[in-house]
Amino acid sequence: MNVGKTLFAQIMEFVPWTSFARIVNRYSGNAGVRRMTCADQFRVLAFAQLTWRESLRDIEVTLGANANKLYAMGLRHAVHRSTLADANDSRDWRIWSDLAAVLIRRARKLYCDEDLGLDLTNTVYALDSTTIDLCLSLFDWAPFRKTKAAVKMHTLLDLRGAIPAFIHISDGKMGDVNVLDFLPVEAGAFYVMDRGYLDFARLYKLHQTGAFFVTRTKSNMNARRVYSTATDRTAGVICDQTIAMSGFYVSKDYPEHLRRIRFKDPESGKSLIFLTNNTALPPLTIAALYKNRWQVELFFKWIKQHLRIKKFLGTSENAVKTQIWCAVSTYVLIAIIKKELQLNASLYTLLQILSVSVFEKTEISCALQTDASAPKVPYGANQLNLFDF
Repeated sequence: MNVGKTLFAQIMEFVPWTSFARIVNRYSGNAGVRRMTCADQFRVLAFAQLTWRESLRDIEVTLGANANKLYAMGLRHAVHRSTLADANDSRDWRIWSDLAAVLIRRARKLYCDEDLGLDLTNTVYALDSTTIDLCLSLFDWAPFRKTKAAVKMHTLLDLRGAIPAFIHISDGKMGDVNVLDFLPVEAGAFYVMDRGYLDFARLYKLHQTGAFFVTRTKSNMNARRVYSTATDRTAGVICDQTIAMSGFYVSKDYPEHLRRIRFKDPESGKSLIFLTNNTALPPLTIAALYKNRWQVELFFKWIKQHLRIKKFLGTSENAVKTQIWCAVSTYVLIAIIKKELQLNASLYTLLQILSVSVFEKTEISCALQTDASAPKVPYGANQLNLFDF
């Protein structure tokens, strides 16, 4: 790799530009464009994510102050906030969604051998959503409550590498369980979710495709015990039962048997009841699978802290989705670079380095290596360390 290139230019070399060109052609993204192409738009938005720019003026001023370095970034013209705003509003957000999908496929191949700490070869997904609050007077297309707007980011997280395998962006009113209707299902994979996704008709469709689910029961669930398996209570497994649904409608929604496990956490003393269609795994493995669901919560906290998805560069639906998908693409791109260059630093550390050094002309593998001889500063009690893999 050419050492004379800026760090930002070296990062952009990991973008599959050939695939991106096909995506742009698919949606006629560059039709009638004179200056800021889709490639330029992505570079600018990725720059904003890496350097924590939060407004159009902020981006314009920062790039304008480094006008002599724009060519080295891959930009041929000065960036004006009005041009960027028009591009965010008018260019189909699916361009960035499809780019993220290409990067996600590449990242998942790189992280497929990551150890989950469980004796499992199956793919394990965690499904959840997070709400991003908006101003109702500006974002009236995303109603949530009477005086508030919001968008929901429904995410299916591959726990091997914490890579989002599927993302759906909706308004705040969409119920979490509805995302199961268009969730891509992989036979043999585990889908771990909280009880907000407990809909037996939808779970039965998931079961029929050959996938497994692990969730929690609700207190009013109407079911009868068919038989029980002997358990080791000293390990925290109170009961391991096969059950059948008892209600008239619910028994039609899920006509087959399910497995119910009551587990008492030895550390917290809290009792949890899990529901799954997998009958082969030990009950402690089922409990460990659900415990790993917390990674998706950490993922949401992490991206809200370290990516620019709380303040938006435009108020239209297209602009909001464009910014979110570009943020996801930038996150996955850094994860790819970390794996391909075999970097030991966490994603948090890599983003911190890049936020102040994107214009430096240093070999990327050297610039992103942390100094092993430097004293290590311990993480604070509240520091998220999900990505220290």
